[in-house]
Amino acid sequence: MSTLSIISFLTEHADKKTVSFHMPGHKGSAVYRRFGYGDFLKKMMDCDITEIPGADNLFQTEGILKAAQEKYARLYGVQRSYLLINGTSCGVIAAVMASVPKGKKLIMARNSHKAIFNALVLADIQPVYAYPEIISEYGISGGITADEIERCLDENPDAEAVILPSPNYYGICSDIRAIAEVVHKKGKTLIIDQAHGAHLRFFRKAEFTDMPESAEEQGADIVVNSIHKTLASFTQSAVLNLNSDRVDHYVLEDKLQMLESTSPSYLLMGSLDINAHLLEEHGKTLMTEWYENLMYFYKEADTIKGLRIIGSPLNTDAGISMDITKINLDMSTAGIDGSRLEELLMERGIFAELTTGPILMCMTGIGNTLEDVKRLIEALKDISACCSAVPAPSPEKSSVPAILKEKLQLFPVPQDKERIPLTKGAGRICASSIIPYPPGIPFICPGEQLTDEVISYIKQLRDAGEKVIGINDRGEITVARQRT
Repeated sequence: MSTLSIISFLTEHADKKTVSFHMPGHKGSAVYRRFGYGDFLKKMMDCDITEIPGADNLFQTEGILKAAQEKYARLYGVQRSYLLINGTSCGVIAAVMASVPKGKKLIMARNSHKAIFNALVLADIQPVYAYPEIISEYGISGGITADEIERCLDENPDAEAVILPSPNYYGICSDIRAIAEVVHKKGKTLIIDQAHGAHLRFFRKAEFTDMPESAEEQGADIVVNSIHKTLASFTQSAVLNLNSDRVDHYVLEDKLQMLESTSPSYLLMGSLDINAHLLEEHGKTLMTEWYENLMYFYKEADTIKGLRIIGSPLNTDAGISMDITKINLDMSTAGIDGSRLEELLMERGIFAELTTGPILMCMTGIGNTLEDVKRLIEALKDISACCSAVPAPSPEKSSVPAILKEKLQLFPVPQDKERIPLTKGAGRICASSIIPYPPGIPFICPGEQLTDEVISYIKQLRDAGEKVIGINDRGEITVARQRT
């Protein structure tokens, strides 16, 4: 295949005019063209520059980049905002390193993204796991409670900070206000990985008060937002918001410059600037259209036989605070699991974000249109009507490994490591996270003891052809070296 195979794939996919219910949130060029940024798209190659005079410097902002950061600080109502061109992953790692000294403890949600586990290794930090609630009907992680955070803090008073995702990948939100009160009462720092909730602040600004509040509004100290996931910037662009004085901003800035590229992309930063302008000038219009499209979907979907939706605003699950921009589809009662539903939608030109057991998650974004939503509704109606002809799925594997149901034995994160076959891992101490991707949440983490159940689950994933990071091409994993 030619060296242009990536470009061939991208251009061929674009020509198919598919519907995107996956990240990024802009969903293509239409939203830029609608609001007058077609010229930027035409001149992108010519706009790909470096720090020439007048272009400012990301690590010492004084001009146009400083203005963009100040714009985000106003939009989110925070003390300081920082443009990120290495994604939210870079931001959460920097936030952890600025908040937790080397060798100290971090209280972290067990369903955190892999980037936070990478921070542990980079900064020699010891984890204390806070366990999310489990929505047993679907086998997925729910929110983290304030009681669980308080338990962790009481048992580990020497922990320096707390970090958790909210919303999680499925859109389920934790009570950040209650958690912030607990964390601050103990004199600690609260970091929120809001990769999947960059939009929440703007729904509230548009007076959709049934949407969850953002972490910034609820008192978190540092909040990192993946602007690209649901809003209008390019993939890999994000914003870190500093919302208190508990973390020295000079220390935070130093960690960011250590982790970010020294050749930051002006295309990424330019797209962040465009996104900020769209929110400033057209935020209410865009949020209203998005919300109304969602309501249309949920009302129509409620009539489709065999379809259930987690967290539908028409039938709110008890105790779940839900970001309804994540549409979690379940047609298992019609004999269609998440993977099969994904295949059936792709056959109809619709691409979703994530499958987990019976669930297929469709991630909506600021760029989705009513026509996109109507195509999804029509496809689901068509699938429902012919589901009796759909082959029954293979026996369903468990959608959640033991690690999220019960706590595995935890040891210090290993420094002396070796590789062994996965099949011989039972009883050994994990030294490098094993991560299905997506969603990028480790099934087994450094310091945890592998069990037969976890190994069996990982084998099921690999046998099903799913991507699992942390296992090499010879089927080996990294564990603590055994002493002889």
